[in-house]
Amino acid sequence: MINCLIVWTWWFVWAILRYLIWLIKVDSVWSFPINTLIINVIWSFLIWFIVALSFKNSTLNPQIILLIKVWFCWWFTTFSTFAYESLWLIESWKVWMAIIYIILSVILSILAVFCSELLINWQYN
Repeated sequence: MINCLIVWTWWFVWAILRYLIWLIKVDSVWSFPINTLIINVIWSFLIWFIVALSFKNSTLNPQIILLIKVWFCWWFTTFSTFAYESLWLIESWKVWMAIIYIILSVILSILAVFCSELLINWQYN
């Protein structure tokens, strides 16, 4: 039962955080999906930080491992939003904006993962 409570709690926290980021106002002329970009970059950093931490620390509590699994599943929801918004930009004839969005999303997310890896390696070395 405690595992269910842990999963629910973290879904709740992530949903609130995602909602607050979603409230960021975007210039209607550009219609650039900055909200999802921010969420994906933060998420990339956090998820790899937790995964890298679990690799470095073999004494982690099983509930932490559960959180990692839950967070991986939750990430795919954000990814589907990213895919939808990319397609929406293309269908709206904002192809260059879609290309910029896709490139920024991928590169910044990879950089976020790299930064979290550096942070964990710095702390454990």
